[in-house]
Amino acid sequence: MLQTHVNDLALRYSQDRVKQDRSYLKSIFDEAIEQEFLIKDPTRKLKIPKNLRPKDKRVLSWDQMWSILAETARRDRLLLMLDMTEALRPSELFALRWRSFDNQNTLSITETVYRRQIRPFGKTPGSLSKVHLPDGLAGELRRWKLECTDRSPEAFIFPNADGGFIDTANYRFRVLKPLAERLGIERLNFQILRRTMATLAQRMGSVKDIQAHLRHSRPDTTAHEYMQELPDSVQEMVGSVYAKLANGEGERNCYNNQNSCWNRCYQMLPMIHGTRL
Repeated sequence: MLQTHVNDLALRYSQDRVKQDRSYLKSIFDEAIEQEFLIKDPTRKLKIPKNLRPKDKRVLSWDQMWSILAETARRDRLLLMLDMTEALRPSELFALRWRSFDNQNTLSITETVYRRQIRPFGKTPGSLSKVHLPDGLAGELRRWKLECTDRSPEAFIFPNADGGFIDTANYRFRVLKPLAERLGIERLNFQILRRTMATLAQRMGSVKDIQAHLRHSRPDTTAHEYMQELPDSVQEMVGSVYAKLANGEGERNCYNNQNSCWNRCYQMLPMIHGTRL
């Protein structure tokens, strides 16, 4: 029954969700055995289904990012610009208050939103930290602050209609989904924006730089789950390898010709020397 249940989940949900549910099931029955409600563990042979959905690795292009910003209104444009630049999780983005902004170039993440509750911790130990804002983005935030009716330290930077924090699912349904439909983008959410930032930043920094920016605890999470291959970059790499090989062949021929020339000269030196004698 448990295996059938997990197999059914694999038909409807992502592979991460299926693996997480399997882990939950095993933990539940481990506790049941620990409390002596059961003698044997029914999940000991519970396997991960083979028909798992492939992970969604899609990213946006620069043109799509620009079109998103051009299509949005003032608040949403700044909100998405901040998210695209700083790669914030929605739980971090919607929990930002004016006391989080030092009015200069620093944004402090001190709390997050989860299931419509404010919590004083984040997804990872490094989630709660300070992030740097470029001068232009910091200036945009200062101008936005002047437009807000409530600029008190406890007020949210991007409040909802009642002055509270925005619900992530509601924002995705009311803003991101219609925006994607208007622009002809197949899918748009905060996970894709975060993955896009990690991918497009490959040419602008190292893996360690991007890991620190995304505030991941491990670099392999950044490299394997978020940074996707860039076809143009791969083509450039292949072209560079070919150019190096081709130029190297020419350089080697030139080097061999020079050696051959010097050898002939060396062989002729005794003859010339004898002639002079």
